[in-house]
Amino acid sequence: MDFGIEGKIAIITGGGTGIGNAIARTFHEEGATVVINGRSKERIEAAATAIGPRAHGVVADLMAPEGAKALAEYTGGLGPVSFLINNVGVFDVNDFFEVSDERWTQYFEHNIMTAVRITRIVMKDMLARNEGSIVFISSEAAIRSIGNMVPYSVTKTAMLGLGRSLAELTRGTSVRVNSYMPGTTATESVETYFADLARQQGKTVEETLRDFYREVQPSNLTQKLIDPMLHGRGVVQLATNPAMNGVTHRADGGTIRSIFG
Repeated sequence: MDFGIEGKIAIITGGGTGIGNAIARTFHEEGATVVINGRSKERIEAAATAIGPRAHGVVADLMAPEGAKALAEYTGGLGPVSFLINNVGVFDVNDFFEVSDERWTQYFEHNIMTAVRITRIVMKDMLARNEGSIVFISSEAAIRSIGNMVPYSVTKTAMLGLGRSLAELTRGTSVRVNSYMPGTTATESVETYFADLARQQGKTVEETLRDFYREVQPSNLTQKLIDPMLHGRGVVQLATNPAMNGVTHRADGGTIRSIFG
């Protein structure tokens, strides 16, 4: 299928690993020029090289306004940005009663403000050109709130509100803003988490995952971690479908019992 993105420019924030990297690879495979960012020059350039010849790695920390400006300016030198995928985010398992105010602030900086800063720049240009598509990478935790991941769940819920609110600003234009909710995915960080948990429990990773789906996500219909590349395809489809604006696309393996999304 031709998604019509050959020669167009896409920013995938982060993009060095995990779901962001899978999204960047898919955009590149479809002929787009891809720009990813990170804080380590060596790592982000290596990731860009692995993606392919039309991939660019930029050292830019979106935790600061200067980082968003640097990313936007570098990409602007390549041409107009047609796609912005807000992928940067963090997660960990924690005890709500032990999470400090400082850690809460860090969560909002990582999971919300990184997206706000780069979107504020890129979206204004998209509206001026009357062309562009933005996708926020949220999580199933946005609507399936998780008790031992409260800051993560809250900030991912806030991201859905951010995406829908910005979509309201596109009324009557050819610019679109949507959100994407992946389920538990076989990224490097998730696989490390389950490997560590298996060691703590004295089990194999396979046993730990079996128990996870039996006890924590019994409603999940696939009963397995999702391949990140599946999200790459899903995000490209969402980003390029002109009929979709202001919506949330759910790709959680059926964990959330709902006929909507």
